[in-house]
Amino acid sequence: GHIAGDEMLRELSALFSKQLRQRDTLARIGGDEFAILMEHCGITQASHSIETLQKLVNEFRFTWEGVSFSVGVSIGMTLIDETVINATDVQKKADLACYAAKDAGRNRLHVYQYNDAGIAIKEGELLWVNKIRQALDEDHFCLYVQAIVSLADAAALRNYEVLIRLQTPDGKICQPGSFLPAAERYNLSQQVDQWVIGHLFMWLKQNPEVLTRVGHFAINLSGQSLGDKALLQFIITKLETHKDIASQIMFEITETAAISNLRDATHFISTLRTYGCKFALDDFGSGLSSFAYLKNLQVDYLKIDGMFVKNILEDAIDEAMVRSINDIGHVMGMVTIAEFVENTEIQQRLAELDVDFVQGYGIGKPMPIEQLVKKTSRATA
Repeated sequence: GHIAGDEMLRELSALFSKQLRQRDTLARIGGDEFAILMEHCGITQASHSIETLQKLVNEFRFTWEGVSFSVGVSIGMTLIDETVINATDVQKKADLACYAAKDAGRNRLHVYQYNDAGIAIKEGELLWVNKIRQALDEDHFCLYVQAIVSLADAAALRNYEVLIRLQTPDGKICQPGSFLPAAERYNLSQQVDQWVIGHLFMWLKQNPEVLTRVGHFAINLSGQSLGDKALLQFIITKLETHKDIASQIMFEITETAAISNLRDATHFISTLRTYGCKFALDDFGSGLSSFAYLKNLQVDYLKIDGMFVKNILEDAIDEAMVRSINDIGHVMGMVTIAEFVENTEIQQRLAELDVDFVQGYGIGKPMPIEQLVKKTSRATA
């Protein structure tokens, strides 16, 4: 509870103060974040002092209502020299070093170095975090779609996977691989997923004629979203408001996310299936999980991981994996989709293996969702 947390912070503050030199400055700058300014102190001397401080924290035991708790501390340190721009720059570098210490396993010290590859990656991620938040606030995201085509019935309605792109102020379109990893790491995935769902429903309401010419729209969900009750309620509200759309919505969750959050995934799927939504297990085979897990997941579609599909013509093992996943999916009553179909030769081999649907650059490249209105109109004409 908060009372216990406040008391622990007071005791740690006293511990820090006793260890520091008289000329050093200690400050609490956040909930559980402290900063120390060490004047007239080089990196070597500061490192020794910090290591001693870290040892004291590791030996510290916080006792509350008869229970003893151990505490760890991750520390980032940076040198203040002639290259420093201002106080904000100093704190930013110390923050990045602290993040690096956490990523390295926590409860350790990391010293900022301008040529540190790990810190450069972290700095890039934090820049993306700001861009993501700005995109959410100012609607800088945009929706793309990619076709999913039936191999058995050329006349069947096309399905489309809904994809997200980020548009920078100068008009550049950023691929999801650039920003989604940062969204995952810094717990922004649920907000991104909500943006996609909300804007897709709004777009479909504005373009209802598209629904008559499309089988379904597949929306990707992050693993973090599966346990988010607020997001689930948001989706339910959308489905109840737009009941005519619900049956044409499919959600895609990755195999690894489903297995890692099996209870949440099961609840999420069973809840939304009652509204008529379909579900697909994406990237199946990437986690090499047991097929037995499929018995616990009520999914309609099984998407075969593209890393097996793209080399199916050259690699006998990849072909065997595709065949196995396809066969077990059919035995369990699921429709199969092969990803990363890059050419007609791969498409033909998948047809021979009795795969149901295909998706990839050989079938159709991602395009802005607005083009779907023109595309489906031409198909009807």
